[in-house]
Amino acid sequence: MLRPDQQIRYARHLSLPGFGSEAQERLLAGSVLLVGAGGLGSPAALYLAAAGVGRLVIVDDDRVDLTNLQRQVLYNTAGQGKPKAESAREALTSLNRDVEVEAVNERFAEKNARDLVRSCDIVLDGADNFPTRYLINDAAYLEKRPVVHGSIHLFEGQCTVFARDRGPCYRCLFPSPPPPGAVPSCAEAGVLGVLPGMIGVAQATEAIKLLTGLGDPLVGKLLMYDALAMQFRTLQIKRRPECPLCGDSPSITEAQTIAFSCPTAEAPEIEVSDLQPLQAEEQPCHLLDVREAREVALGMIPGSTHIPLGELEDRMAEVTPWRDEQVICICQVGQRSLRAAALLQHNGFGQAVSLRGGYAAWLMTQLRENGS
Repeated sequence: MLRPDQQIRYARHLSLPGFGSEAQERLLAGSVLLVGAGGLGSPAALYLAAAGVGRLVIVDDDRVDLTNLQRQVLYNTAGQGKPKAESAREALTSLNRDVEVEAVNERFAEKNARDLVRSCDIVLDGADNFPTRYLINDAAYLEKRPVVHGSIHLFEGQCTVFARDRGPCYRCLFPSPPPPGAVPSCAEAGVLGVLPGMIGVAQATEAIKLLTGLGDPLVGKLLMYDALAMQFRTLQIKRRPECPLCGDSPSITEAQTIAFSCPTAEAPEIEVSDLQPLQAEEQPCHLLDVREAREVALGMIPGSTHIPLGELEDRMAEVTPWRDEQVICICQVGQRSLRAAALLQHNGFGQAVSLRGGYAAWLMTQLRENGS
């Protein structure tokens, strides 16, 4: 029975044909595990809390960073440095005290995956990496919990629902992860700020449908969204009989992290704090910016030479005079620069290193020093 204040809060739900108090009571009795409180988890969590889902478990081991605020709408400037799970709990509890919010400030991993999944009715996948997505899928299948999956890249996103005995699983859609390094992260490739809002709200919608039993969930269907064209399309997904998890002869009986890692670039790194002392030394020190032209147009570390990573091997002659000197490779967040430094070392540049955190870390240091 809804309290008087709940009847007022959820009045627009109660007046919906086919929804009413029964569906609202199901939401209040329901629970959702949100793996990731970033771009997708932020809007999804806000709308689930506003809708009155009774219990939300937020799993995230990251902290709020200034670069998050372009899209992660749960957080604000004052919250920089705080654990995301804790910040999310504060924001969601403030929004709706009907909702019990549990903050799990740790990584979703083999050791806790099945226990966390088992503790909730539905899993909302807001992960930003392939190992976690496969782990969510496997743990949820083994625990007989549906997964509302979402992912984003650049200007496009997708959403679907994986439900045991009702349709395919994530391994049916992606039998194996892409080659390491083939799909750049949001930090490297960028993402339109409003895009995760669209997909995260779609995920919240699917979760509400599953909890209330209303509508037709995206089971066996992949909703794809193109922000630049403002177009949606839906593709059918079929269960694969040979799937090792949900197929006719399953071989996966435990939720384990898949073997997936980005290419290891064996090159040393230096901190931003080491940069100025190195530049001040009498020994020559060269800064090599390997970002793309569109990135460099926004700013460079003074004194840098620009050669995009994709052109470096063909333009090796331009940096050959530096072979016996210190070369510090720079990219946006310190991933491509590792590959650049490794490539240089392979070509005889024994003092090639990568700047940890890249241009973004250097820029943050400048902002702090200037009191911005």
